[in-house]
Amino acid sequence: MSGRRALHFVFKIGDRPTTITFFKDVLGMKILRHEEFEEGCKAACNGPYDGKWSKTMVGYGPEDNHFVCELTYNYGLSSYKLGNDFLGLTIKSSQVLLNAESQNWPIHDRDNSPFVEAPGGYRFYIQDEPQPTDTDPVQKVSLASSDKVHSLKYWSELLGLKVYSQSEKQALLGYADDQAKLELQFIGQNVDHAKAFGRIAFSCPSVQLKLIESEIKAVGGTILTPFVSLDTPGKATVEVVILADPDGHEICFVGDEGFRELSRMDPEADRLLSEAMAADHSDEWFSKKGKSKAEA
Repeated sequence: MSGRRALHFVFKIGDRPTTITFFKDVLGMKILRHEEFEEGCKAACNGPYDGKWSKTMVGYGPEDNHFVCELTYNYGLSSYKLGNDFLGLTIKSSQVLLNAESQNWPIHDRDNSPFVEAPGGYRFYIQDEPQPTDTDPVQKVSLASSDKVHSLKYWSELLGLKVYSQSEKQALLGYADDQAKLELQFIGQNVDHAKAFGRIAFSCPSVQLKLIESEIKAVGGTILTPFVSLDTPGKATVEVVILADPDGHEICFVGDEGFRELSRMDPEADRLLSEAMAADHSDEWFSKKGKSKAEA
């Protein structure tokens, strides 16, 4: 579909310091930008929570041409129960396994399909090959599907992703050859999003947003957040529409023009994140109250 591109996947995290260590020192990603918010997002970017939260974008390069990870941290929550919806993110890099060894980070299924787990249990599968420097190391995001026919109709016919390959058990889709792909794995059972459910994001020309919304409405599809403008303190405003596919996977479409301005790499990102973590006394506050942070 013209002008559309894959952007990022949203992960909810409970242990921010350890998670950042994993993404930086094991996966080898960079902190691209960091933002703090005093109240919940109008489009539920941080989940259905109203309190203070932060967003940290991490990846192998600029968001203009890399698929990255969005880490959302809610100050009052310590963990999120995993479902069977997110099945993994695949990275082409032999360096990740070397990093994991040097950090004493467990490598699972080393001889077959090696993967490492982020705090919280999110899986990152590693293709043990030299990490590309001219293309994005992130190859695909894998999500569960309960029904092949319904999923392909939605993602391919309605949202316009090209089907690159398919079999009885999986299908690979994307908007362009040089972008990270979406892999649907047909699990033959209901998809459970539990509390850790994420969100995949794509950009499109802003003029397409209301058209996407109307097309989904016309077929009785789910719109979680109708067309809305989202503000980020001190940065660009972006326009979004949030959908859900037949299995309830959240999908964000954002206007490309505003997003390119919002997503510029911030040379101060590392410092801003470090300062935010140093100033985060939420664990102490709960401890003084004789309480523990809640699981979502």
